[in-house]
Parts: sequence; structure tokens; C-alpha cells
Amino acid sequence: MSGRRSQTTKPRSAFIRTASATLFRAAALSAGIALAAPLGLTAVAQTALQAIDEVDPAQPIADQVVDLAAWVIAAGDNRGLPFAVVDKRAAQVLIFGANGKLRGLAPALIGSAVGDDSAPGVGDRELKDIPMKDRTTPAGRFLAAYGPAAGKQRALWIDYETAVSIHPLADNSTPKEKRKERLASPGPDDNRITHGCINVSKDFYPRVVKPTFEKGGVFYVLPDSRTIQAAFPGYDQRIFVASAAEANKTTNASFVAR
Repeated sequence: MSGRRSQTTKPRSAFIRTASATLFRAAALSAGIALAAPLGLTAVAQTALQAIDEVDPAQPIADQVVDLAAWVIAAGDNRGLPFAVVDKRAAQVLIFGANGKLRGLAPALIGSAVGDDSAPGVGDRELKDIPMKDRTTPAGRFLAAYGPAAGKQRALWIDYETAVSIHPLADNSTPKEKRKERLASPGPDDNRITHGCINVSKDFYPRVVKPTFEKGGVFYVLPDSRTIQAAFPGYDQRIFVASAAEANKTTNASFVAR
């Protein structure tokens, strides 16, 4: 947290193919074109290859992340705004432009407590007064926007009421927390350390997050224990034109040909 107060998976090596399938499934639904259209796949694959990728190559990207992003694009749930998908279990954040193009993915630090709700009144407490059990990153769909923060600063608030924002690693973070080292570690097991906010690297934030969400956007934070339907009531996989398996098969064949 910052500002308002004083302070089933796919192999990682196949992610670019998976991301391409995700975006193309959604594009196919809205444009009414066949999933196997070579030009469409090539264009989307090129977009994925251009994305800034800070996630360790050995780390998987969850099917649930891919399918949620596809649903957002296909259903237009982002309402023409840029959006992000945050996978708390994997400690990853994926950033998409308003047009559905993948702009970047990165590891993230999240709330130290497991849970999908924020404790009542947590947004009005000083950081030191928040007990460990209440240091959660809430799950759900949030309209994010920049707003005032402590010290005459601006913060990208994911949920202003609970004081949850996304920001780069702070220079004044407690040394014993080793946030920089945790963010750089190859796995997600040590990424739960914040009071609820989402931290990304000092490079990823100005290159991807800030320019993408300068005028606001939507954040989809996947749950720890709730079902995805409970976290996102409008979510419906039936909106997809084809199954993930069919799309991935088509995309993989395209990459083999290349």
C-alpha cells in the first residue's frame, strides 16, 4: 500500500504462443474471421513478441490468466480501456492496451496475507497498524485511476477506498523485507510481502504501467480461493469462438511453420 497514508498452467516457454492464441481467439470473435487465418495469427504473434517480458522464462503462465484475458477482449468487458490481469498465486501482472494488445508482463510483489477481501477500514489505517492477517490484495474487477497521494504525489489507485495501488519498488522500503531480492527471485513463493499494494520493478513501471494507465483502466485481480465466477460475475467461457485447445493447436502449428 502507498500514498494515502504516510506511507492448470502452460510451460513458460510456450507463453508467446499462448498469448497469441488468447488475443486471436478474441479478435476472431469480434471480427468474425476463422481461427486458422494465417495473417491474423502472424500479426498477433508479432504483437506478443514485442511485449516487454520480465517474467523468468522458467515460470508458467496460468491457463486461467489466458482465458480471462481472452474473455475480457471478446466480451468488451474493459469498455475500451487498457487493462491488467494480476495473478496473485503466480505473483505476475500482465498489461494490455485498450486494443487488447499485450504490452508487457512482469513479476510482482503482493499482499503478505492470503485472502480475497480487504478488512473493513483498512484504507484509513497507518501501515504499522495493519495486522498481518489484514494485509491482503483484494480480488475482483477494479476501475483504476491516478489520484493524489501522500507527499503531494500521484498514485495509480486500483482501489482507493482500501488504499491499494500499483507502484514501483520504493527506495525507502524496509531493508529487512528484501523486496528487490524477492522481486528478482525466479519463483513466486517469496513475493507476498506488501501491505496489500502491488509492486513492480522500477523499469517496468515507467516503461509499461504508467504510459498504459495514464488516463485510467481496469484491473482484474485473480482470487486466491474464490472461484473465478465469484470474482468476476460476468465471466463466461462460452463466449469464446473455439476452445483453448483448438486455438493453441492452430497457433503452435503456425509457429512450427515459421
